[in-house]
Amino acid sequence: MSYTVESINGCKKKIVFNFKELDLTGQIKAALLKKRSEVAIKGFRKGKAPVAMVEKMYRPEVEVDAINSFIQENYIKAITIEELKVADYPSVENMKYDPGKTISFDCFVEIFPEIKIADMKQYKFTKDKVEVSDDDVEKTKVGYLNSKAEIIPVEGSSVVLSKGHQALLNFEGVKENGERPENMKGSEFPLEIGSGQFIPGFEDGMIGMRKSEKKSIPLTFPTDYAAEELRGATVTFEVELLDIKEKKLPEFTEELAKEFGFESITDFNVKTKERITENKKREATEKLKKDIIDKILKENHFDVPEVLLGKQKEHVKDDLKRSLLQQGFSEDSLSDYYKHWDSDITAKAVFQLRSGLLLDKLASDYKIEVTDKDFEAKLDNMAQSMNLPLETIKQYYSKGEIKNNMMYSLREEKTFEKIMEQVVVL
Repeated sequence: MSYTVESINGCKKKIVFNFKELDLTGQIKAALLKKRSEVAIKGFRKGKAPVAMVEKMYRPEVEVDAINSFIQENYIKAITIEELKVADYPSVENMKYDPGKTISFDCFVEIFPEIKIADMKQYKFTKDKVEVSDDDVEKTKVGYLNSKAEIIPVEGSSVVLSKGHQALLNFEGVKENGERPENMKGSEFPLEIGSGQFIPGFEDGMIGMRKSEKKSIPLTFPTDYAAEELRGATVTFEVELLDIKEKKLPEFTEELAKEFGFESITDFNVKTKERITENKKREATEKLKKDIIDKILKENHFDVPEVLLGKQKEHVKDDLKRSLLQQGFSEDSLSDYYKHWDSDITAKAVFQLRSGLLLDKLASDYKIEVTDKDFEAKLDNMAQSMNLPLETIKQYYSKGEIKNNMMYSLREEKTFEKIMEQVVVL
């Protein structure tokens, strides 16, 4: 076998094959037998026709199959000898074939990068301090009370619309050319002022209006707006305020605390503070992990295979799709959104892919192993923290793909524990 290997970048190789003497006897024989088993020739049972007859009838097709087998066999030999960790199937180009005599071709193949990580002992990081205030608990309390709130009209002609008010309005958007698109109209539309439900400037423009008042609000649509035809467009919204209402929260009583699943108001305060504390601790830990990953990636550059990047971008889009659909985007507008934000999607995918490859390399270097004992301990911890029966947790997380994801997550946790031993955290 005659070949040479050329590096195109850190993740792409070109393997140049050149065979000055060619013998496809074995491959042609195998291809003929395969073809004979597949075709039905008049006068013979399927798979029983003479090989010579099959060759006469299907020689060109068989020869192509033989060449493909020859290329595949030699490609596999080459990547095995060179110990290349390939990320995808190769693309074959520049093939030259002299029937029965010579053949040459190039295989372009993407490989996983070789990652060499510099010493991390000089890296210093600061972990956010966790502090929980009475205001944090109060905000959570308001969140509970919102489910019991009453929406009542605000009486009095002197009342003006303010943040927190519930406005009932008619509105219609007018473009610069006079068009009044149907997707910019609303009748008896309820809107909480300050919720950010409309484009920037709309709700602020309504502040100060009185009941029955009409107003024109000129606005410019954001350049990243979902509908491509409205990006950056100047539109005047004709608004009529029909009614002003406000949200009235009930008093937080012992009875309500029990209704929300707590023993008392004191129990609510204690458990809520504990839960907020745990959430903030988790947020501080996740931020620290990201800071560490950012630093290691910055100090240790490596390329990523294009084929893996393409797959990771699809994962990012899938995650975005769920979020965008919940925000009211239509299926048709998603492609426009992906196109407009392609550079951001790519950057996120690159970060996720490089992070995954880096952590996988470190886990391998640290010889990290995750056992069923680790898995069982994690489930037990989750059952306690979520106040759910262990068997309920097991039934969900013991399924194939879900368990695999959990095991991968545990491997990352163990890897970070080792990283923390290498760096300085203040």
